[in-house]
Amino acid sequence: MNKSLMLILVIAATLCLIVAAGCTNASAPATCPVVPASQAWPAVSINATPVKYAEVNGITLGYREFGSGEPILLIPGFGATMDTQWNETFIAILASKYHVYLYDPRGMGYSSDNNTTPTISQYSEDAAGLMKALGYDSMHVYGASMGSSVSQQLVIDHPDRVRKLVLDSVTYSIRVPETRLLFSIINESATDPTQTAGVREEAQANLAWNGSWDKLSGIDKDVMLVVGTDDVLTPEPVTVRMAGQINGSWLVRFKGLPHVGSHNAPVEYGENALNFLGMDESPLSK
Repeated sequence: MNKSLMLILVIAATLCLIVAAGCTNASAPATCPVVPASQAWPAVSINATPVKYAEVNGITLGYREFGSGEPILLIPGFGATMDTQWNETFIAILASKYHVYLYDPRGMGYSSDNNTTPTISQYSEDAAGLMKALGYDSMHVYGASMGSSVSQQLVIDHPDRVRKLVLDSVTYSIRVPETRLLFSIINESATDPTQTAGVREEAQANLAWNGSWDKLSGIDKDVMLVVGTDDVLTPEPVTVRMAGQINGSWLVRFKGLPHVGSHNAPVEYGENALNFLGMDESPLSK
């Protein structure tokens, strides 16, 4: 079951900062009016920010960091790197209140690889190892697309490593009927000689992943699922189905936006994430 209707109505006013976004709970949909961005955010430059390195699980992971405060780890999607995945305004908004870490998965961008068989579990082990290497027992986690698959595996395998969790453009398996286009792209990429070795390995890991459906009901963290209603790769019905499986989860639907809509509406996605991360959801004391 999702959060009660009363809680959804309380937070709806805050979520109405979202421009052209459908702010909903799976059981109680509500639409927010279009409003201007609440403030101007300071600029950041991803490419101008130095790359740092951490030794994790026998490989070297390249990462960048922004801002200060509680840590949040951003896990990129299929075929993406720090240089390509994230919108700089989106990063700036998160960095206004949090210590934001971006990184390249093994075999991608600035990160090295070894001969380990690629699996979603291995990518999640790398994320957990990076947290430890950076000096943290746990972090907030924001996963986008394939990064949301890795994030699910991370919270399943290492729940103590995850504080709050955002799953953006998510599916619990690439083999469900709604994700047939995504499956086709990944299946072709797995053996495409024009792709880099890192991309082919990510594709192979996705194809080998058994999914997370049976484990979703066991997640006991604060989780927000985010989807654009025009997402053709991880369509809205999949996200709604997952929200019904994760007890107490938030569901936010951005009207008319595509897969990983933070590129199209970075302010709205960023402010939505800040709202979720900053919400005190601890039980009321008696």
